[in-house]
Amino acid sequence: MAVDAVIFDWGGTLTPWKTADGRAWWRIAARLVAAELVDEAAAALAAADDELWRRSRDDHRSGTLAEVFEAAGVTADDRAYAVHDEEWEWATFLDPDAPTVLTGLRERGIRIGVLSNTSWTRARHEQIFIRDGVHHLIDGAVYTCEIPWTKPHPDAFRAAMAAVGAPDPGRCVFVGDRPFDDIFGARRVGMRAVLLPHSVIPQVQRGHTDGEPDAVIGRLTDLLGVVDAWRAASSSAEDLPRYRGEDAPRRP
Repeated sequence: MAVDAVIFDWGGTLTPWKTADGRAWWRIAARLVAAELVDEAAAALAAADDELWRRSRDDHRSGTLAEVFEAAGVTADDRAYAVHDEEWEWATFLDPDAPTVLTGLRERGIRIGVLSNTSWTRARHEQIFIRDGVHHLIDGAVYTCEIPWTKPHPDAFRAAMAAVGAPDPGRCVFVGDRPFDDIFGARRVGMRAVLLPHSVIPQVQRGHTDGEPDAVIGRLTDLLGVVDAWRAASSSAEDLPRYRGEDAPRRP
């Protein structure tokens, strides 16, 4: 199997999953509104954020952080974005394996993309990649805040393939941590899908179907072996091997 491009999910994949304490929106509200309005604003922010995830899960439609702020009566200005970014900074750092994997894919002549279901701005994601020293290794990125659809809608995956100049889904691999958004979505559009199953997915974000991955890995560095095995194998789909990293959990 020829591999032209590998496209990654961001949160929970290139960035390891972090479990929050449920108080983020309260802390954000406490810095943006009057003290007597904090509880009300925090509840409204959390409800608006949940609605974006519900819309993504059920309708596969995108949303923006500005919508969340505005639904709670908070002005979506530079200060609001800065407070939000500071609150979530701790959860944004790159998986330590990622630079090795991205560099290894580049050395193999494979294009690298990112497709993230996110309400955060492109500028924020780019700041994160620049901070972590991998921005130059990414050939194209699609953030769903900029398009109408979210994963698992096929058009989200097609947009990511277009961003890296890889029109044939059969020659593309998608890597993600979510069986619905990432695996079901990628397989439905004709891509091969690799599951990195280490995220605790909130119920509001779970979809109706767990897709069956072509490979399951325990850590990002296992991906290079998967890609090498597929490239070396017959181009016949029946002959392509399945792979499981040694540390990957077994599916029931």
